[in-house]
Amino acid sequence: MSQVYTESTQAPTLPSGRWQVDPAHSSIEFGIKHLLITTVKGKFGEFEGIIEVAEDGSAHASASVRSESIDTHEPQRDGHLRSPDFFDADRFPEIQFESSRIENVEGNRFRVRGDLSIRDATQELELEAELTGSAVDPWGNERIGLVLRGQLNPNDYGVDWNQELESGGNLLGDRVDIVVDVSALKGS
Repeated sequence: MSQVYTESTQAPTLPSGRWQVDPAHSSIEFGIKHLLITTVKGKFGEFEGIIEVAEDGSAHASASVRSESIDTHEPQRDGHLRSPDFFDADRFPEIQFESSRIENVEGNRFRVRGDLSIRDATQELELEAELTGSAVDPWGNERIGLVLRGQLNPNDYGVDWNQELESGGNLLGDRVDIVVDVSALKGS
């Protein structure tokens, strides 16, 4: 086991190696306020990612998400989200994340900072991460589990479609909550 890059001297918790996200056992979910009264939730179905942890404890993560794979369980809304009003999936088929710093906060908790690119805009995003465990599956593969949580403002990425409500406020909130649940396989 090896320590993730950190300025503190916390106990090591993330095992070294190259870890590939297993999409069949992982999820990328989000939620945004709708009409100021409820949260609409959705997920992305197609994505890939790599986490690399060196023997010296330095770490790097990258991910790519197919924007057209958005699913909110409402086909008409999903079509609108793929349109130029939102993700513009025809012109910008991928959402990209590239870490710039991963630091141990305490024990199995980490802070992940990096650049998130949606459409033609890139902004820094901070995620809180937790190593939820490691195991060897029945086929002999080493796995780690992580949960990452964060928030972003869609306006920061040029996704600014909205409608004012007659009662005040906007149809959509200005904060998207993100939860990424990862099962990653150790690989070459």
